[in-house]
Amino acid sequence: MSDEAREARETPGAPDVRVLVVEDDPVAADAHALYVGRVPGFTAVGAVHSLAGATRVLERTRVDLLLLDLTLPDGHGLRFARRLRASGHPVDVIVVTSARDLAVVRESVSLGVVQYVLKPFAFPTLRERLLRYAEFRATAGEAAGQDDVDRALAALRAPGPAELPKGLSAPTLDRV
Repeated sequence: MSDEAREARETPGAPDVRVLVVEDDPVAADAHALYVGRVPGFTAVGAVHSLAGATRVLERTRVDLLLLDLTLPDGHGLRFARRLRASGHPVDVIVVTSARDLAVVRESVSLGVVQYVLKPFAFPTLRERLLRYAEFRATAGEAAGQDDVDRALAALRAPGPAELPKGLSAPTLDRV
């Protein structure tokens, strides 16, 4: 994490990143909201189980970031993201889904999705993605050159596989 992002996160009164969890499974939604709340600098403003619920919250509450599932009872998350972009809504999106189709990943990128997290995942995975997002968000001003642009975009990319909780192996997680 850059010194600037760390300083912003450690400064008392620094604005939190306000996150809305959009997940049809109530247990998963609550878990994701709890995970968000455990990361300094992030606040879960709510957890909703449909796109209609997300729309209502976005109309009345400032939200900086959506944790957006793709399969919801009233529509597909990427269609929702497309509508948000078309209307000029500035909210950022991290997709949290079981959808492993790389065509869906490519479509997500084309819609400006900043991260794509496969379920199931553990807290360290989401924490890492949120911290990288905070670092990206902390970049401001004009780029002096290509290196500044590359650094800003690199903040969103994980350097390697996500850390697994103690006692959990990658093959076990894949089976789950």
